[in-house]
Amino acid sequence: MTRDPSGEIVVVGGGVIGLTTALVLAQQGRRVRVWTRDAVEATTSAVAGALWWPYRIEPVATARLWALRSLEVYQELAEGAEPAGVRMVEGVQGEVRPDEADAWLAGRVPGLRAATADEYTGTGLWVRLPLIDMPAHLPWLRERFAAAGGVVETRTVSSFAEVDAPVVVNCTGLAARELVPDPSVRPVRGQLVVVENPGIDTWLVSTDATGEHTYLFPQPGGLVLGGTSEEDAWSLEPDPATAEAIVRRCAALRPEVAGARVLGHRVGLRPTRPAVRLERDTLPDGRLLVHNYGHGGAGVTVAWGCADETARLVSG
Repeated sequence: MTRDPSGEIVVVGGGVIGLTTALVLAQQGRRVRVWTRDAVEATTSAVAGALWWPYRIEPVATARLWALRSLEVYQELAEGAEPAGVRMVEGVQGEVRPDEADAWLAGRVPGLRAATADEYTGTGLWVRLPLIDMPAHLPWLRERFAAAGGVVETRTVSSFAEVDAPVVVNCTGLAARELVPDPSVRPVRGQLVVVENPGIDTWLVSTDATGEHTYLFPQPGGLVLGGTSEEDAWSLEPDPATAEAIVRRCAALRPEVAGARVLGHRVGLRPTRPAVRLERDTLPDGRLLVHNYGHGGAGVTVAWGCADETARLVSG
């Protein structure tokens, strides 16, 4: 591979957005380093569910384009021989009609249809989507990045002026609130419960009249139950009462969940913003700064599309 002689790129942030962006840049022949405060296994991305679906992300139309590009990549990874942590799994998106999905998903995923009464009580979409096992996928991204010549460094950044590269890519998620600074970035707290899977092999997402989501995702490490969407909540400690309520709601949808042995609890803070910030900027000393943050609950869903767009912005 011929390296680009124009200079190095430092991607700040080692979650799924940062690692995917760094990998795409490195595979284009760029010299790339990732600076991350936390190991990839300790990022917000590591606790994601993580079903491919544009959730809590704006602008919707653009996010769907990014999501469709990511869908192509996940479909290829699911069919490939590499252990990338990606599977295509069938399930029900409650409160979504097939005609709504056809407007932007037609021809992209096979077998879109209305869920039957046996599959879901109420209106629902039966569809086969990527389900990503983040404890496997994040290390895979890191390994592929290293294979492309990239380097991951544990660094805490308090100012972009500290970054010693001609091009800086900001994939800091919630940390962008203080680092940019950008007060429009806000946390939306999500809590999950992982239980021993009683034999469920399809996923389910249900939304009640208040907009609260209840979901079940069968992952290799257990059945992931969720969830919550708490605006401006910063606590990373699991709340026992919230965990009990999550299990109760999931058991109302799938009774076999009741009594399942609890394996663990997860809490993550989604980096929500009125709209994703994906654009070129300039540091005070004239160096290029590209922002790629504010993906809300859809970082996994749009990661590859946003990475491609970031690479175009870096190239000018």
